[in-house]
Amino acid sequence: MVRNPSFMIGALIVLLMVVAGVFAPILAPYPPNQINFMALLQPPSGAHWFGTDELGRDLFSRILYGARTSLEVSAASVGIGLFFGILIGLLTGYIGGAFDEWFVMRVMDSIQSFPFLILALVIGAVLGSGLGNAMIAIGFGFIPGFVRIVRAQVFVQKRSEYVQSAITVGAGTTRILVVHILPNILTPIIVQATLGLASGVVAEAGLSYLGLGVQPPAASWGAMLHTAQGYITTAPWLAIFPGLTLAISVLGFNYLGDGLADLWQPKRN
Repeated sequence: MVRNPSFMIGALIVLLMVVAGVFAPILAPYPPNQINFMALLQPPSGAHWFGTDELGRDLFSRILYGARTSLEVSAASVGIGLFFGILIGLLTGYIGGAFDEWFVMRVMDSIQSFPFLILALVIGAVLGSGLGNAMIAIGFGFIPGFVRIVRAQVFVQKRSEYVQSAITVGAGTTRILVVHILPNILTPIIVQATLGLASGVVAEAGLSYLGLGVQPPAASWGAMLHTAQGYITTAPWLAIFPGLTLAISVLGFNYLGDGLADLWQPKRN
């Protein structure tokens, strides 16, 4: 792991993001929603490291709390995708047949025919705004990807000697899937889940930017960028700091996922 730069860089960035989100109440110098009309649109300074917004709220504090929002939504949405993706992938991959090939996979193809972010926006618009609906909207888009990965791995594993031995001694389908197959296909699932967290962060920011995600006054990087539109020339820090934080966080998850994939590949070979 130490010799894998992608993994180390990604792990460091993700660790910083997790620390920022989890310990935001301790690290934030001000409450995220504290309004100060005496400090409207203040540039970065010793008192306010990232400056203040149009209501005098400390931008650094809001970015820390925004990390918590991004982590909550992305982790929950990936969890939704994992649960249904693993469940459907295990069953269809093991049982197979016409129902798998001509119904389940065609449904997955139909869902994946839409760009991920567009699909999340459409579902978010149907469900309405809010934290929970954002998780569902984004999580739904993750399901087909996990189904395909799990299904493909199950196809390979169900022909292996250890699975055939389990069948010979009378092990039930549930035991074969959960005890024998699932533990042996976790590595690619973990890699995909890590990369999915990056997509979840972007999708959450996109939904909040359009008013379909986390609602004010809750802190969200996407909502901050939406507000910054009107102050690009007069207060550019409103866009610079949330934008950089979002970009670095997404980069971190991508690096971590790529690093995990590189670590797994030699073992696979």
